[in-house]
Amino acid sequence: MRTWSVTRSPVPPSLEDPAAWALHGASAVSFAVDHDTYGNDDVAYTAQYLHVGLTRTEYTTRVLLVAHRSDLASPTAQDVVGLANLHMQRASNERMAYVELVVHPEHRRQGVGAALLAEAEQVARAHGRSVVIASSDHRGEPAADAPGALEAPTGSGRIDSAEPGAAFAHRHGFVLEQAERYSVLDLPVDPDLLDRMHAEAADRAGADYRLHAWRDSLPEEWLEHFAVLETRMSTDAPSAGLELEEDVWDAARVRAAEERIAAAGHAFLVVAAEHEPTGTLAAFTMVEMPHDRPAVVFQEDTLVLREHRGRRLGMLVKADMLRRLAASHPGAERVHTWNAEENSYMLAINVALGFRPTGVSGEWQKHLT
Repeated sequence: MRTWSVTRSPVPPSLEDPAAWALHGASAVSFAVDHDTYGNDDVAYTAQYLHVGLTRTEYTTRVLLVAHRSDLASPTAQDVVGLANLHMQRASNERMAYVELVVHPEHRRQGVGAALLAEAEQVARAHGRSVVIASSDHRGEPAADAPGALEAPTGSGRIDSAEPGAAFAHRHGFVLEQAERYSVLDLPVDPDLLDRMHAEAADRAGADYRLHAWRDSLPEEWLEHFAVLETRMSTDAPSAGLELEEDVWDAARVRAAEERIAAAGHAFLVVAAEHEPTGTLAAFTMVEMPHDRPAVVFQEDTLVLREHRGRRLGMLVKADMLRRLAASHPGAERVHTWNAEENSYMLAINVALGFRPTGVSGEWQKHLT
């Protein structure tokens, strides 16, 4: 039986450096897996994105592990058959390690994943982490009565327990805690639909709310307000049984996030709703657009603070965002988003705007011993 070695990726000064072989190999595996799962590479990791993760560690420690044959003294990018991408927050959730494990379709069921996971857990322990969160990607959601259908403990969302990612997680001691719906919106959206949704939401919100939009950099005056929204994202968004704690942001972290997005080769756009009587931000939505893939848009965080819910602010900021995208990025063809299956309000907004269910992500948790 073939054996595998797991190597920690160096942190090269540039992607042209010979030490960047692991980054390029990991990216190639990510592209192959996404083609196998979804038929496209829209959300696959680029080498540039992975490199930025390893070099910008002010708030998160990131470790990239790659697997290759054990008999190779000097592996190259072409020899990489799998990866484990770990990130560990430095100022909050200090018990947690997040692991994304990816194995090339041609090398599954050969011990690659087990070798990567064993090393990833060792890295997590070395950083004082006792809980690991991982995910499994599934092309679709099985019917409730389908053989092997596994429902999340929340009662919302199912995955096929027989599919490789789920079977691997269960076999290695992980417990399913949550299901996230993966949805895609084909662009452009009918302008009449967007105008109607925007008008209805604005009427419901009333005169107390005012929209702002920023691209690539937030004005200084709104940094602390935006930090509050990102902090609340860690507590207000559904997290099921995942043992997550508050993740505190401040103005410096907002600026660091902007710099990281730019370094990854992405632009971003934020639409936020100000509650004018208090001068604070009540809701926001954010998207990222890779410069090298103009057809692709990633929906990042969307949040309405609990105290401002019931006024259709979620629909207001998202409809406004899509109208702005149509004007500023006419070449965009698809928006990708993930939402907890129990987040019925946000899912209803997405469905109304035309997002179509494309897959399900299982969110798994394991306590290290």
